[in-house]
Amino acid sequence: MGFFITFFITFFYSISAVSDTLPDPRSDIIPRTKEELIRISKITLPTTNFSQAEKFENNSAGETTARILKNTNAFSQNSANLSFKSELDFKLGNALFRKLWVSSPSSTLASDGLGPIFNARSCQRCHLKDGRGHPPKNGSDSTVSFVIQLVRPEFNSKWKDEIEGYLGGLPDPTYGNQLQEFTTAGIRAEGSFEIEHINTEVYLADGTIVKLQEPIYKVKNLGYGKLHSETIIAPRIAPQMIGLGLLEAIPNADIIKLSDPNDRNRDGISGRANYVYSRDLNEITLGRFGLKATSATLKDQSAVAFFNDIGISSSLYPEGYGDCTNQQSLCQNAPNGNTQVHNDVEISDQALDLTVFYTQNLAVPKRRNSDDPDVLWGKKIFYKSGCISCHNPKFVTNRLKEKTAQSFQLIWPYTDMLLHDMGDRLADNATAGRASGNEWRTPPLWGIGLTNQVSGHTQFLHDGRARNLLEAILWHGGEAESSRNKVVELNKKDRDSLILFLESL
Repeated sequence: MGFFITFFITFFYSISAVSDTLPDPRSDIIPRTKEELIRISKITLPTTNFSQAEKFENNSAGETTARILKNTNAFSQNSANLSFKSELDFKLGNALFRKLWVSSPSSTLASDGLGPIFNARSCQRCHLKDGRGHPPKNGSDSTVSFVIQLVRPEFNSKWKDEIEGYLGGLPDPTYGNQLQEFTTAGIRAEGSFEIEHINTEVYLADGTIVKLQEPIYKVKNLGYGKLHSETIIAPRIAPQMIGLGLLEAIPNADIIKLSDPNDRNRDGISGRANYVYSRDLNEITLGRFGLKATSATLKDQSAVAFFNDIGISSSLYPEGYGDCTNQQSLCQNAPNGNTQVHNDVEISDQALDLTVFYTQNLAVPKRRNSDDPDVLWGKKIFYKSGCISCHNPKFVTNRLKEKTAQSFQLIWPYTDMLLHDMGDRLADNATAGRASGNEWRTPPLWGIGLTNQVSGHTQFLHDGRARNLLEAILWHGGEAESSRNKVVELNKKDRDSLILFLESL
């Protein structure tokens, strides 16, 4: 019982630096009644009964949960409760998500504006089948779903005094926010990278030896001179896309109440919220999306991805030259697709909103084998090992006036949406908002067992270094060190049951 008491204490601590009444991303929220708050507090408590699946547990995403598909399209289904009109909007958004952009000038304004520097020609190229990216396996393998972000410390910011613990993060002055390998005609590429590995062995208590591969990244063939001496190389794989609209609909207060930045209950877990400036909302608010929770809304996240990855301008990022810097004059002065037809940007607000709608409604597939005895035993191990201190099982989303698909849903994402120190072995030393170089947002686990089916691999963590779920667990450190060590001590049967549980999500 000690663990659950500790968890409940943590749940009701809230940070003092920033009020938990910060505006939610949605402006059409219906306040919860006292009766609803009581119901929600009961239904979202972690279970202590592992003899059977919980009520509604199979529907991980509430009424939006999609049917089970046994092919690569499992992550490409729309929310099951969409209206017919909304399904049409979803399909239009899907077309925009898949659309191949072309360089300027072109014969079509609808697709004009690629680059001048870019990592992919469409959203789908990185998020293939709406799934997870992977690092290149060899020199000839595609790097499209893998990017090298470039970050250096930010010492002065107008937001610094408003966000306690602000650390910031600036782009490289020459190469911008990330290293771009592809360009339009006449523009020199920024460079490329290579990956080497250091092998280490982890000895489990039952004698099993697991070999981990630590990646070492080096940039090469730099086209515009050296990187800044303080620039950090921060590798990233494209994350899976399912359930994002539901994560956006979780009340700010419910996330903040899970935080315990000063570890008052002394359980070793000190999750804290990231606070960022949202161009979409035009205010400082809770960060939700990205590996370090650097985007507040899906519109923020979509717009910055269009800008950095494809070089497409929008009303949030209106510069037609994308991620080009002042040190890249040819790039900045190259033709772009900004047009008065789209209010002097390359993707119109209507098209951006349809793309966002698509990302909001990519559905989470139904759970599999939740009643299997081995899966239930693995679930018990997951809970008792303390994993749910970060991978919080359940939330209830905001009740929304427009009665959208995400309104008032009981969901099972297994994340607290907070930043946690994951130790030096996983650190990339890149700061972002309030996030330090050791901190990462807890990734949601729903759908993780379908990664191989959808994406054709089982590579996890921020840069895909873990080649399976067990390796992903063994890379955990920092606040997760205690839970990791409990997994190390498991016998093979219990360890296999734990993996079966994760694969059922």
